[in-house]
Amino acid sequence: MCSMKKTVAICPLLFVGAYASRLASNLTVDLGYSIYKGVYNETTGLGVWKGIRYAAAPIGDLRWRAPQPPIVSRNVTSATTFASNCPGTYPSWPNAPSFPGNEDCLFLNVYSPPVNNRSELPVLVWIHGGGYGYGDGTQDLSEIINANDQGFVGVTIQYRLNAFGFLSSKDLVEDGVANAGLLDSAFALKWVQKHIGKFGGDPKRVTISGQSAGAGTVSLLSIAEGGSLSEVLFAKGIYASPYHPAQYDFDDPEPTGRYYDLASTVGCGSSGSVLECLRSKDTETIFEAAINVTANATYGVFPFQPVTDYKFITSRLSDALESGQVGSQNALVGNNADESPYFVPYGISTLENLTDWLHLEFPRFSDADIEAVLAAYPSPDTPDDPTAPKYATSGNGYPTAINVSSVATGHQQRAYDIYSEIVMDCPSYWINDAHKPNKSYHYQYSVPFAIHGADIPAYFGPITPNQSPEFSTVFKSIWGNFIKRGNPSIASESALAHWPEWVAGDRSKLVNLNETGGVPYEMPSLWGNVTQYTEPGLENDFSIANAYTWEGGRGARCEFWKSVASKIPI
Repeated sequence: MCSMKKTVAICPLLFVGAYASRLASNLTVDLGYSIYKGVYNETTGLGVWKGIRYAAAPIGDLRWRAPQPPIVSRNVTSATTFASNCPGTYPSWPNAPSFPGNEDCLFLNVYSPPVNNRSELPVLVWIHGGGYGYGDGTQDLSEIINANDQGFVGVTIQYRLNAFGFLSSKDLVEDGVANAGLLDSAFALKWVQKHIGKFGGDPKRVTISGQSAGAGTVSLLSIAEGGSLSEVLFAKGIYASPYHPAQYDFDDPEPTGRYYDLASTVGCGSSGSVLECLRSKDTETIFEAAINVTANATYGVFPFQPVTDYKFITSRLSDALESGQVGSQNALVGNNADESPYFVPYGISTLENLTDWLHLEFPRFSDADIEAVLAAYPSPDTPDDPTAPKYATSGNGYPTAINVSSVATGHQQRAYDIYSEIVMDCPSYWINDAHKPNKSYHYQYSVPFAIHGADIPAYFGPITPNQSPEFSTVFKSIWGNFIKRGNPSIASESALAHWPEWVAGDRSKLVNLNETGGVPYEMPSLWGNVTQYTEPGLENDFSIANAYTWEGGRGARCEFWKSVASKIPI
C-alpha cells in the first residue's frame, strides 16, 4: 500500500506499470490459426494491429477462387506494419499510374481502445474505395475513434482488385468465381464476427462503411444472397458516395470481352484452357495485361467491375433495392456536390460532344434513349461560353447543378451531372428507399470544392484548408453517433438535433453539410483554379432540405434513371 507521503510520487508509477503490463498482455491476440502482437500508440492511446491475415494467399490455383481460411501458423507475428497492397490501377486516364503490390494481400488492420475481457464496444469496418481497381487498407481510424471518446473499435480491410478481383466470364465461373473481391470483403466480415471480441468489439454491433467503391461494396453486400448475408454480418451501413457503374451479367459480352482481351494479351487465347493458362502466369504478367486492357477502355472507366453472378450477387442493384432485398439494417447515406469530374472527359462544349459522350457512356442506349436523357437535363443547345462564371449552387434554387458548378457550365456540366446522378447520387437515394421500414438518413457534403473523395479528410483527418476544425468535429460525431446508437443526430447543432429519417418519395429529406464565411483563396485543380474558403471566419452551415426537389428535381430524375436501369444495366 502507498504511504501518504509517497502517494503522489509512487502510486502513479505503480498504476502506469500495472496498466502497461495489462495492456501489453492484451496486445498479444491468439486467433487460433495464428498469434499477433500489436503495439500501443502512446500518441493516440490506441492499440493497433497491422497486417493481420484473414485469408490464405489467393495465388496459384486459388487465383479467381473464393477466399480460403489462412494456413495455421502458431508463431507470434509482430503486427506493426501494413501488408502489401493488392495490385491495382487507376481508371482509363492518360498516363495513369499503377500500383503493383502483391497478390498475397488479404489482410486487415485493427484499432482498439484499451480493453478488458468484458469490453463489448461497437465496431466500425472501413472498406476502401478506388473503383474496384486500386486502393488499400491503410486508412488511419485513430482520429474518428478518439473524437468519439474511444467509443468503438475500428477495422480496415483489403480485397482483391482489378483483374485479380473482378475478372468475369462464363469460362471463369465454370472453374472459379466472379466477384472475388466482394467475396473477400464478406470473408473479412466473417473474420470480424469470429474474432473482433478478442479486441474488445461486439460482433452484434458492426457498422460497415466505405467511400466510392467501398460504399458500393457495402451496397452489394447488403443485397448479397438476396439480402440474407447482411443479417449475420453487420447491423448498420454507412455509404459515402456509393459508386455503381454498369453492373453486367457475368457472361455478358462486355466482361467476357475483357476476359479474352486479358487472355490474348498474355498469350492464353489460342488453344487449350484459357483459365488454366491465366492461372499459370505470374502476377506481373497479369498485372501488365490488366493495365493494357484498362488503357483501351473509355475515359474514366474501370474495366473490371462487380457483376451479377446469380450466386452471390443474385440480381442487379436497382432491382434488388426496388424489391427491398436488403437486410434489416439502419443506413447513413451521403453524396458529394461535385462527384464526377474525375470520371468524365474534359472538352464537352457542344451538344454534339455531349451526345457522342452519352453514346460511349451508355452503349446499349438507342437514339431515343439519348434524347430522353437530354430532355431530363435541359440546357441551351448553343456551344458553351468559356467566360461564363463558375460557382457552387445552393441546391434549393436556380441555376442548378445541371447547368453550373465550381468547375464547369453548359454541356460540360450537363455531362458531369448526368454521370454523378446515375452512378452515385441516384443509387444513394435508392439505397435509402430500400431500407424502409428500418431507419435511414441522408446527407450531402457541399463544402466547395466538393469533389469525389473530398469528404474523407473531414471525418478521418487530417482536415484540408477549406474544412474548419468545428466542421470536422461535427462530421466525426455524425458518424460516431450513428455507429454507436444508429442515429446521426447532434444535439449541439440545431439543424441536426432531430435528423429527419428518410421517407421515400417527394417527402424525402436530406441534411446539407456546408460552411459559410472564411477567406477566399484559389486552389489549382485539373479543371482550372477553384475558389475555396479557409480560416479565419469559417462557420458551419447545416440545413434540412427536400431531397426530391433538390437541385431542380433530383428525385424525379432518379425515377427516370430507374425506368431505364435495365438498359444500362445497373
